[in-house]
Amino acid sequence: MSSTLPYVSLMIMGKEYRIAIDAAEQDDLIVSAQQLDVQMRKMRDSGKITGPDRIAVMASLNLAHELQLMKNKNIALNQRMNEYLSRLTSKIDKVLDKD
Repeated sequence: MSSTLPYVSLMIMGKEYRIAIDAAEQDDLIVSAQQLDVQMRKMRDSGKITGPDRIAVMASLNLAHELQLMKNKNIALNQRMNEYLSRLTSKIDKVLDKD
């Protein structure tokens, strides 16, 4: 039995894109497309960047940079959490060893 993915229609800078995607991921894709559309329109409206291809590349680069910053922040938070859990485990072990 072969199953095909449903399509979702996305509008980015006035152009429609049909993307096949799992139904469970459609809402996230729609939000992502809306964010991209907003960023591309801001760039276009600023007049500093011309041409849809150039706007798309710059918007994608900005979003990729934001994603990398969030990944770095996530790594730092995970490290802090692991350090905290390690200290907490040590304290618990010390309390249990006293008995």
